[in-house]
Amino acid sequence: MPRDESAPRSNAGAPATTKQQRAAQREAKVAAFKKKEVARRRNRRLAIGGGITAGVAAIVAITLAIVLPLSAGGGNAAAPAKLNEVQTWSGLSSTHTNKTVDYRMSPPAGGPHNATWLNCGVYDQPVPNENAVHDLEHGAIWFTYDPDRVSGVKLDALKAIMPDSYATLSPYPGLNAPMAASAWGAQIKFSNPENAKVAQFIEDYWRSPNAPEPGAPCTGGLDAPGKVG
Repeated sequence: MPRDESAPRSNAGAPATTKQQRAAQREAKVAAFKKKEVARRRNRRLAIGGGITAGVAAIVAITLAIVLPLSAGGGNAAAPAKLNEVQTWSGLSSTHTNKTVDYRMSPPAGGPHNATWLNCGVYDQPVPNENAVHDLEHGAIWFTYDPDRVSGVKLDALKAIMPDSYATLSPYPGLNAPMAASAWGAQIKFSNPENAKVAQFIEDYWRSPNAPEPGAPCTGGLDAPGKVG
């Protein structure tokens, strides 16, 4: 009978016993299990690493989505204004309304407004937009400033450029520039009241005949809270 060459052999080259065959099969199964376990652990580490990477990427994406709009002036933060440049608007409605108006510009420089004008003068508290805009309809200039950035000497310098009549001054919290001057359909924002472009704006727009009702009164209307002069 031919010898079975595939049968496990002892160290001496003789055919392995049944016990030795079973031991060899057991060792082969253990080796296969260990190989499979190593592969499973490696795949698990890769999956965890991929999950961490995806999580970090998601956190970075969320952070950028929040930070970038804020750094660009989005959200609740006002974008910085271009200073010393006159902006103009045409086709502004001059209708009267008792409602709060959502104006196209900030501070408003024309549009629907309250039927009662604001008495021109100096205020140390914010005044109603809708009444102040009525002043602009009459040819007045409304000077505003950010109270967080303008006070003391800077505020005195702003007061110094105001005309004696047809001019109103009031704080405007949230203003995206230190100071602004608004006339009907025109506005300039600035940081230095003595800038020549600010002086030119006042010359061009104070009591301008292009206002809807030039020369209409700037007194005899509403004294808002905080009027000091």
